[in-house]
Amino acid sequence: MIEQQPYGTLPNGEQVTQYTLTNKAGTQVKIISYGGIITSLKTADKNGKLDNVVLGYDTLEDYLADTNYFGALIGRFGNRIGQGKFTLNGETYQLPQNNGDNHLHGGHYGYDKKNWFVTPYIENQQPGLKLQLSSPDGDQGYPGNALIQVNYLLNDQNELVIDYQAISDKATPMNLTQHSYFNLAGQGDILSHELQINASHITPVDDTLIPTGELTSVTQTPFDFRSAKTIGQDINLADQQLKYGLGYDHNFVLDKLAKHALELAARVTEPTSGRVLEIFTQEPAIQFYSGNFLDGSAKGQGRVYQHRNGFCLEPQHFPDSPNKAHFPSTILNPGETYNTRMVYRFSTLN
Repeated sequence: MIEQQPYGTLPNGEQVTQYTLTNKAGTQVKIISYGGIITSLKTADKNGKLDNVVLGYDTLEDYLADTNYFGALIGRFGNRIGQGKFTLNGETYQLPQNNGDNHLHGGHYGYDKKNWFVTPYIENQQPGLKLQLSSPDGDQGYPGNALIQVNYLLNDQNELVIDYQAISDKATPMNLTQHSYFNLAGQGDILSHELQINASHITPVDDTLIPTGELTSVTQTPFDFRSAKTIGQDINLADQQLKYGLGYDHNFVLDKLAKHALELAARVTEPTSGRVLEIFTQEPAIQFYSGNFLDGSAKGQGRVYQHRNGFCLEPQHFPDSPNKAHFPSTILNPGETYNTRMVYRFSTLN
């Protein structure tokens, strides 16, 4: 089932619409055209009680002012690019430096700040949305006229399937992701959530959170989530990488069985509610962010979002890839199609 309602008006007069997708199990996702933002995602706990498990605001004005990227589609390049600069085909491009000296999540007006063109659809009696965006040459400093399409499909297996496609008429970095903050308890902090990430390595960072270029084993470090442990177990250890991120804010290199295969990247369980979230991706990595910069200034849906009240798991290519030739390439060339899928699968503990 798909419902839609007005969600407000942008300063330029454009209308923003909210779409509500509901599957046969009663799982419900609300998405707005602005930023392709997931404003609410209600799924059942072990007793069948529905709760919103993502962080969100109450009004469009809150999303316009948001600096946390709550629920948003991220592009043209998810994560950080060092000094906001890269060289491609002999030409150097300067992007907005919106995270200290670095470029983060596509700039001041990335895809999270655009009003997408949305077409609702039904596929096999399951509700979906097709979101389209035209990103012109020079958009936030990036080369090439790019056309972006993202499909959200809420299926009856309690999966939110997100498909990304992009083309460009010039070579350009492309690294799209989704930035929902989850709290499977629906309240409180996320430190007792149990997390497992299928990653034997991370890309360590400098004090500005730009990868050094190395790959470091997670063995005998706080970053070893190969077996499930609580997010809070090691988060306050005296570890230099944790100090840089004020907790976890790192790129985990996934142990892929096959390149570009859709595989399980991470699994999160919340013992009290019994909710389980599994994230599948075709990407080579996933960013785990433990909500370290939430400070109580963001409010919505009857909650004040305090330190570590939500976590993000963002499938992606490695940060700063345009400046690291040995990292998997993020360059989309003319004539190629960027294509990747990620899945949020919800279930409960037996």
